[in-house]
Amino acid sequence: MPTSPELIFLTPPEYMRAVQSAGYTAAHLAYRMGGGPHLYRAGAPMAPRGGLLAMDCREAPIAGNPEPVCREIVRECSARGFRGVLALGARPSALMSAVLRELEPLLARQGWPLYVPESCAEVGKARILLSSALSGGSLQARLEEAAERYGPERLVLRLERVAQDFPLPSPTGEGVPLGREGLQRLLETEQPAVFFSHELCARYFTYMSGANGAHFVLFDDVGSLRKKLELARQMHIRQAVLSYPQISDLLPELVE
Repeated sequence: MPTSPELIFLTPPEYMRAVQSAGYTAAHLAYRMGGGPHLYRAGAPMAPRGGLLAMDCREAPIAGNPEPVCREIVRECSARGFRGVLALGARPSALMSAVLRELEPLLARQGWPLYVPESCAEVGKARILLSSALSGGSLQARLEEAAERYGPERLVLRLERVAQDFPLPSPTGEGVPLGREGLQRLLETEQPAVFFSHELCARYFTYMSGANGAHFVLFDDVGSLRKKLELARQMHIRQAVLSYPQISDLLPELVE
């Protein structure tokens, strides 16, 4: 019988103590790839140690030599006791593709995995982050298709807590983020009937706004997140990555 996915928590520096003292695995959101390219670490009261290195790649340069930054990443992992690297927000470009292709075997020699977005799935044996956040279609079908294409051993569920308000009709399929407080206000003021979508694996309700007409609200609670983890377990997906501040209030119920 497949086991439940191991939980990895994306952790900003200010939450490091809380995550590690609770015995959770932290992916430290204290790094970015910037000009050079080079690896930069954010200032923090304590240097991160243990867990994984999470690197924001959204502002990575589009040109340069990949070798120095790869060496910097491997050295930082060795110095801090990290056992893997998440390349968050990495987008295919000549430089980023070269960095990831060179970095993956360097990490693999130490037994450390590299995690990449699906847009960078061609990188060797890197593990592929698949978001659980959908506004249409079927999460199960999405995972089944990815498992057939890449193999379930490479898949990692990026478990995201959704709370979005979609005006109807919604031709772009993009909603307005609500956040915890915004969602709670809507639930209290509208007191809607809440339903569960088995395809999206999320809760939803509708309401009418005098100014804007009909709205569709899609959101997660602890029950829907647990169902997504159960679906990953059934698909033999062995890990899930969550944002600690996004999920912290639900953790006691989520991990029980």
